[in-house]
Amino acid sequence: MKVFVTGATGFIGMAVVRELLDAGHSVIGLSRSQKGDGTLKQAGAEPWRGELGDLDSLRRGAEAADGVIHLAYIHDFSDVAASVEADRLATDAIGAALEGSGSPCVLTSGMLLMKQGHPAKEADAPASLGRYAEQAVSELSERGIRSSVVRLSPTVHGADDYGFIRVLVQTARDKGVSAYVGNGSNRWPAVHRLDAARLFRLALESAPAGTRLHGVGESAIAFREIAEAIGRGLNLPAVSIPAEEAAAHFGWIAFAATADNPASSTWTQQELNWHPEQPGLMADLEAGYYFKD
Repeated sequence: MKVFVTGATGFIGMAVVRELLDAGHSVIGLSRSQKGDGTLKQAGAEPWRGELGDLDSLRRGAEAADGVIHLAYIHDFSDVAASVEADRLATDAIGAALEGSGSPCVLTSGMLLMKQGHPAKEADAPASLGRYAEQAVSELSERGIRSSVVRLSPTVHGADDYGFIRVLVQTARDKGVSAYVGNGSNRWPAVHRLDAARLFRLALESAPAGTRLHGVGESAIAFREIAEAIGRGLNLPAVSIPAEEAAAHFGWIAFAATADNPASSTWTQQELNWHPEQPGLMADLEAGYYFKD
């Protein structure tokens, strides 16, 4: 299958590209620069020049492929509405190219949108429509597209990660302590980037239309455990801070640092025969590469 991948040069995107190529698919990867072109060519993929706001490029890329994995997203937490609108326009452009074809289209969402405090399941509706994919997966299905959406854990971890864990490490460096809020019992799910990449491939190959899938390898890691592991890695104390100080300490990531976001992937694992097998988050933190400058 020839697959058009947006966000192809990112941390998760490159893992997805390699997973697809290793499975015998060919890949057209969205690229914004000559550097991105070179990265994709080196991996064995075909660069497709464009960006999320270039709707014509997205349409043509989708038309040139047998299926789409849409990973690109503008992670601007200072203007969430603009990010959601950009994603809506991009998703609609891809959908217009695939309409009536029966082709697969795998979208991306996040577990942090789910209701807090209880294990989220695939059939649960999100508490917030902060990602257009949650709405689009059903709409694309009704338009004759084999659509699915992968809800990713707050941390998709592994070597070269520059996501939430990297931000927490830098925050601890800057503040001189690795903090958690209250007793730190709030929970995060987690998934290794290679396990996540395999899930995207399996969704592309066989997920039924309208399917919601959970990219969850570990269901509920106490945030205090994460903070303590970061403290050990930096030789800093892990300390509790009160809830009213969370925003000042963590900055823009406070919403995630205080989230209680346990999640299940039981149905996903059964439906797609997907079984996470890569190292867990604690093992990745103990490996040490998160703490290299």
